[in-house]
Amino acid sequence: MSDPKLSSAGFAAQMCGRIAHDLISPIAALGTAIEVLDDPDNADMHEDAIELVKTSARQASGKLQFLRLAFGAGGSAPGVIGVDQLKTLTDGIYGDAKAEIIWNTDRDGIEKDAARLLLNLIMLGVQAVPRGGSVTVLTRDVEDQFEMRLTCVGPKARLADAVKLTLAGKMPEDGFDGRTIQPFYAGLILRELGGKIAAGADEDRVVFSAKLPQS
Repeated sequence: MSDPKLSSAGFAAQMCGRIAHDLISPIAALGTAIEVLDDPDNADMHEDAIELVKTSARQASGKLQFLRLAFGAGGSAPGVIGVDQLKTLTDGIYGDAKAEIIWNTDRDGIEKDAARLLLNLIMLGVQAVPRGGSVTVLTRDVEDQFEMRLTCVGPKARLADAVKLTLAGKMPEDGFDGRTIQPFYAGLILRELGGKIAAGADEDRVVFSAKLPQS
């Protein structure tokens, strides 16, 4: 770990907590819908409950597939993840979000660890525009480096100090929580790949720019 105050067990606990936080909403909605379907006194609500089951199951599945690659191995073998697959995974979790994801890349695929980093940066990008807007994902080759640049534009766009701190591998003053462990994890991936990142905010725009050595 980049900060000795965060143990491996603590890191694992915080990551598990973050995953549970992301999944609890659709799973809870599924439970509510099933309770309605099991209650014969609510027969007039069964049609709405079935629609809720469909929506919640789709959201839970989309989040699981995205998080499996963003936070996990996504399959143990190394390799390249197709950009079309990354778009599908992103749409599965953020298709209904206020922010529009715009892709600007001419690559067919991205190496798996770099793709994992990109998904984590997309998570940060969406969080940077809580009132909606756009997150433009640009990937390009710059001399001997591969750059991923996310430009996040929207009203009240913001870059929290804690995000910048944890991306750099530092611990927030109040310790880690589900909100800050994810950018810390993104920074871990970045440093393991030998890359560097710049993050900055300007009025209603936040930009994340990560550069990795070409593999």
